[in-house]
Amino acid sequence: MPTMYLTNAVQQLGTESAFKVLAKAKQLESQGKDIVHLEIGQPDFPTPENICAVGKQAIDDGFTSYGPTCGHPDFRDIIAEHISRTRGIDVKGSQVVVTPGAKPVVFYAILSVVEPGDEVVYPDPGFPVYKSLIDYIGGKGVPLPLAEKNDFSFEIDELEARVNDKTKLLFLNSPQNPTGGILKKDDLEAIAAICDKHDVLILADEIYSELIYDDDFQSVTQFEGAKDRTVLLDGFSKTYSMTGWRLGYGVFPEWMVESVELLMVNSNSCTASFSQRAGIEALTGPQDSVAQMLQAFRNRRDFFIEGLNKIPGISCRVPKGAFYAFANVSDIPLHSKELEGRLLDEAGVACLAGDGFGEFGQGFLRFSYANSIENIGEALDRIERFLSKL
Repeated sequence: MPTMYLTNAVQQLGTESAFKVLAKAKQLESQGKDIVHLEIGQPDFPTPENICAVGKQAIDDGFTSYGPTCGHPDFRDIIAEHISRTRGIDVKGSQVVVTPGAKPVVFYAILSVVEPGDEVVYPDPGFPVYKSLIDYIGGKGVPLPLAEKNDFSFEIDELEARVNDKTKLLFLNSPQNPTGGILKKDDLEAIAAICDKHDVLILADEIYSELIYDDDFQSVTQFEGAKDRTVLLDGFSKTYSMTGWRLGYGVFPEWMVESVELLMVNSNSCTASFSQRAGIEALTGPQDSVAQMLQAFRNRRDFFIEGLNKIPGISCRVPKGAFYAFANVSDIPLHSKELEGRLLDEAGVACLAGDGFGEFGQGFLRFSYANSIENIGEALDRIERFLSKL
């Protein structure tokens, strides 16, 4: 069918370069090429055994039918208790909407509040889905540069300069993909005040909240006026290595929940019931696996960043959270997109060009260190050998 039948909105949708590079890497592997995977944002650990056991038992117990659209009530209450405890705020189960993965929360927030022409401020470099969905709905995306000199945070006055009476929504992501940067408590308090002043909704993407290395996690929701204007996004994929379970959630201001429920009904009906039982075990069961994964990621981070900074032409800040290194490669005489392709084709290292995360990502490469130290070491050797031949 000719593309003329496609709507303009659909043609505005972007993609995640991680999945495109992964597909190409898999194709090369099928041809016999050895690839070190540092492109996909997925923990390389199995889902903890206790969570798997509960999920399997849930299937045997008949949790295979439709469930309530917003999630099983006991699960919503457990999530609300978890968020109340970890963020220091009062959340009700009725504010929680359980979703098949966390991405739908982004979609539902934008569809609920952004009209064509409304301005939406988003981090750049940042998670590509933000900009993609702003374009899809016909909003005006306003990039907020994340500066390497500030450990990939932003200046508060730069946010103030971009927020006005036309601004409907602000995306926050901390710890951040792709940089591993975090937002400090003082900055979050200032952000909350700015959004309160201009009546701006906040989408706080906190999917990496449990993957923070040297500081205590801070949420914008703790500050006066922020909780009732914030959509809090979190889930189970990163913290519990449950990417394939497709289990996430949003905590919405009460005035938004009914609209989000209608969007759920009209798109996916509900989230898999057996996944929700596994989610209950994840939040209420032993947390040893979370601590073990965090320590493993810390060890890999330290090893990888030290190795990257020894390679001529590369410099890399130490990420504060998540499991990504955002390396400055601007001294290498190749565009970052070309460097991405040649590292994959010629060196067998899959990584992502920084400009896939926004215009301010040009001159950087994103590496996921969700891989073994042995494989990370091999990737470092391959990168250094490749660059030495340029």
